[in-house]
Amino acid sequence: MQFDEGHRNTLALIAQWRRDVRHFLTDPVDDGILMRLQAAMGYAPSVGNARPWQVIRVSDAGLRAQVRAEFLACNADAAQAYSGDQRAAYDALKLAGLDRAPVQLAVFTDTNPGQGHGLGRQTQPEALQQSTAMAIHQLWLAARAENLGLGMVSILRPTAIEALFDVPQAWVFSAYLCIGWPESRDDTPLLHRVGWQENTDHPWTLR
Repeated sequence: MQFDEGHRNTLALIAQWRRDVRHFLTDPVDDGILMRLQAAMGYAPSVGNARPWQVIRVSDAGLRAQVRAEFLACNADAAQAYSGDQRAAYDALKLAGLDRAPVQLAVFTDTNPGQGHGLGRQTQPEALQQSTAMAIHQLWLAARAENLGLGMVSILRPTAIEALFDVPQAWVFSAYLCIGWPESRDDTPLLHRVGWQENTDHPWTLR
């Protein structure tokens, strides 16, 4: 396969419009689309081809409620780190799509997978977590190409989520993802748009 300028432009647009979405419609997402998203994660690179990501699709209302309660508790604690105008700005942020996103995924990393036979991770075991992160990014781009939005909820205690889902001891929590149809579409990051933190350039350093 030889890619041309049209392919490059499309990829650049998908990357540009990949936003951390917080506001979702409640309309369901077709199972066929979800299967394509699952397949997209499988294309991600992983150390030793270990494919350590473990994904739980969270549909149970009770589990979702417990995740939301954990978020609210952690969010209240996190708010204490700010004061004045910054505290007001933090309180005004909508940092979760937990109330409306029709698809929610709890993603874990198996720190002792049988696949890969240890290749490449004996010197850098963190490469397993990095592999899961690349699979999530692959999913993010694929979701955008389906006109879906994806948001990551990071204000959660890993140990609490691991206990809630009663995962094997070797699994560590990596991310909680909300997926659905976005209420609006914007190529500007939310935190940039509301004045919390603008994008900055990170040029490559030559040595």
